[in-house]
Amino acid sequence: METASDYGAFMEKFTLPPNSAPALSPNSLTFAVKEIFDVEGYVTGFGNPDWARTHPVATSTAPTVLALLRAGATCVGKTVMDEMAYSINGENIHYGTPRNPCAADRVPGGSSSGSAVAVGAKLVDFSLGTDTGGSVRVPASYCGIFGFRPSHGAISVSGVIPMAQSFDTVGWFARDPVVLSKVGRVILQLSDAAPIRPTSIIIAEDCFQLSSIPYDVVTPPVIKAVEKLYGGDVLKHEILGNYVKTNVPSLEHFMSKENTDQIYNIPSLAALSSAMRLLQMYEFKNNHGEWIRAVKPDLGPGISERVSTALRTTGENIDICYSIKKELHDALTALLGDFGVLMIPTVPGNPPKLQMNSSELEIFRARAFSLLSIAGVSGFCQVSVPLGMYNNLPLSISLLARDGADGFLLHLVESLYDSIKE
Repeated sequence: METASDYGAFMEKFTLPPNSAPALSPNSLTFAVKEIFDVEGYVTGFGNPDWARTHPVATSTAPTVLALLRAGATCVGKTVMDEMAYSINGENIHYGTPRNPCAADRVPGGSSSGSAVAVGAKLVDFSLGTDTGGSVRVPASYCGIFGFRPSHGAISVSGVIPMAQSFDTVGWFARDPVVLSKVGRVILQLSDAAPIRPTSIIIAEDCFQLSSIPYDVVTPPVIKAVEKLYGGDVLKHEILGNYVKTNVPSLEHFMSKENTDQIYNIPSLAALSSAMRLLQMYEFKNNHGEWIRAVKPDLGPGISERVSTALRTTGENIDICYSIKKELHDALTALLGDFGVLMIPTVPGNPPKLQMNSSELEIFRARAFSLLSIAGVSGFCQVSVPLGMYNNLPLSISLLARDGADGFLLHLVESLYDSIKE
C-alpha cells in the first residue's frame, strides 16, 4: 500500500481525537489540514521554515477544524503548502513537492498542494485548504478531485494565517460529491434542505477559448447531464468578457493595450485579474511586510519575486479595486439571479510540467487568473468538478453560483455527478 511518504503530502502527522458523537457519517471520516490552520500544541508553519522558527506554538485550534472534529471526523496530519500561500503551482523548495497522483511529472497545484494530494492519493477522505487566488480550485483540477471555494465570508477564517483578507476563504477537497456535501454542511453550518432546480446554467463561451483543451471535449458530459436532469431550456450561452466589460465600469482603470493585444486573452477578465492581484499584493504586504523585512526569510524561486513585488506595492488604485469587487458582485448577481449557475474551465489547460520554463509558466498563470478572478473578485462560490482523464491527464470544469448559494451548489453537484459519469 502506498503511504503519505510516497506522495510527500504530509508535513507532520498527528492525531486529534473526536470530542463528540459522529455526525459526518457512521464510520468516521479522516482528514488532513493545510499548514496554515492553527492546531493547538503545534506551530503553524505557513510553508516556510523561517516562519516556523520565528512563531510560537498555537494555543488554540481553528474553529473550522474543531467543527469537523466535533462532527466525528479524525484529523491525521498537516500538509505541505506553497510558501506563504503565494503560488498556484504546489512546489516547495524546503519541504519538497507533493507528488501529483494523476501525473507524477506534473505539478500538483497550490498553494494547498499537500491537501489535494492527500485526497487524490486516497490517504484521507477529505482535506482542508485555503483559496485566495485559486489555491483550492487549481490543485483540485490538477489532481482530479472535487475542490470547493465557498462564498467569501461564509466560513470563519479565525485561526487561519491571512494571505489577503479581501479574497481569503477556507475551502475543502473530496473524491466524491457526497463527502464534499457532508463536509460543507458541517463547516457552512447548513440545515438539511431539498435540492433546488437551477433556473439557468450559463456557459461562458469565451472563457473556454482561454483553454488549450477543446470545448467539445470538456462540455458535452456536463451538457448531457444537465439536459437529462433539467431539460435543455436551462442551458444558456454568454460572452462573459463583454458582459463584464459593460457592467463593471471601474475596470477601465486596469484595461491596457498590452492586455488587448495578447493572443487568447479576454481583456476585461485580464483587467479583473490585474485588479485582484494588486489588491492581494497590497493586503499581503500589510499583513506580512514587517515580518519579511525583519527576518529576511529564505524564499524559493517564484515566491521570492512575487513577495518582493508585493512589498513595493503602494495604495494607488486600491479604492478602485474595492469598487470593482462591488460592481462585479452586483453584475454577476443580476446575470445569475438566485439559482443560476455559470460554467467555466477551472484552469486554462493541463497541469504544467514540474520545473517548467518560467516565461511559459507566467503566460499560463495569466490565463489562469483571468478565470480564477471571476469568483475571487465577486465573492461567489465555485466548485471544480473532475471529469476523468483526457490524454492521460486530469480534466475538470467549474460551476459558480451567487454569493450565499453554497448549499444549492453542493446539492447541484451531487445531483449532476452520476449523470456526468455515465
